[in-house]
Amino acid sequence: MKYTQNEKILQIKNETLVIGIDIGKGKHYARAFDCRGIELAKLLRFSNTSQGFQTFDEWIKEIQQQKGKTEVIVGFEPTGHYWFTLGDHLQRKGHRLAIVNPYHVKCTRELDDNSPTKNDRKDPKTIGMLVKDGRFRDVYIPQDIYQELREAVWERERLQKQLTAINNQIIRWLDIRFPEFNQVFKDWRGKTAWVTLRAFSTPTRIMIQGTQGVLECWRKHIKKASQKKAERLFNAAKESIGRTAGGEAAEVALQNLLTQYEMIEHQCQGIENLMQELLLRIPNAAKLLDIKGIGMITAAIIVSEIGDINRFKDPRQILKMAGLSLKENSSGKHKGK
Repeated sequence: MKYTQNEKILQIKNETLVIGIDIGKGKHYARAFDCRGIELAKLLRFSNTSQGFQTFDEWIKEIQQQKGKTEVIVGFEPTGHYWFTLGDHLQRKGHRLAIVNPYHVKCTRELDDNSPTKNDRKDPKTIGMLVKDGRFRDVYIPQDIYQELREAVWERERLQKQLTAINNQIIRWLDIRFPEFNQVFKDWRGKTAWVTLRAFSTPTRIMIQGTQGVLECWRKHIKKASQKKAERLFNAAKESIGRTAGGEAAEVALQNLLTQYEMIEHQCQGIENLMQELLLRIPNAAKLLDIKGIGMITAAIIVSEIGDINRFKDPRQILKMAGLSLKENSSGKHKGK
């Protein structure tokens, strides 16, 4: 597929039916145009259901028959995830999909009536005109193994965000209840620190256990328990300035956070194993692992974003997709780099 604007415009031919859609959560609004921008039918409002999609299909087929159109290109704004089901349906029907830049829609909205007003009738036309003029990019919906990998990467990202959020909450808890904890342990996620928080998280409980009690607990879970570190922990607890009021409920809160973190970490490990399995099933994808500095996670993310590399005709297209296509910025005597 060609990607320059002129080549896109040349692909909008006399036999092409251009459709602009204003995507919504429950309702979509569509208008149809020819290659010159002449409207070919009345505005269609259809629901985001199988019945609504059938109505849309019949509307397209009727226009094609009446106006002699053999090709269909459907344009829309990338409104979050609301377009996913409609996009999948249109792809199964063999229609070409085009995404327009929401900023372009905003800038060109007032060309018709000199008003920035936004409504469900106006936006589909604005989108359709942008598609007609070649101001769009083709939509790529991965199939089969590539979509599986992309879903796995998305799930890992979701889990990582949850881990980060819980980590921040535990750090906050320690700052309030036991600020000196980080003077003894560099990271609360270390094995000894984890055992400590699970067994006796507050300074009061550490003081009750004493140095020997702490050591005995550590030795049940750790091969080399440090006497000096146990003494440092006891002294830190003894001199702690942490809040003591509401300690019982605070301990419950910490244990809940630790349990959640442990569970999500286990889920994250599972999804990473799936990512590795999927990556190795993609032809030649494992070669990325031979590049210094690229591990399994990074390689899986790269492949999930690129998809089938055979859809690109030139390496520069991948550079541009990644935002690494450098352009000169010059004006008059100024020569930019």
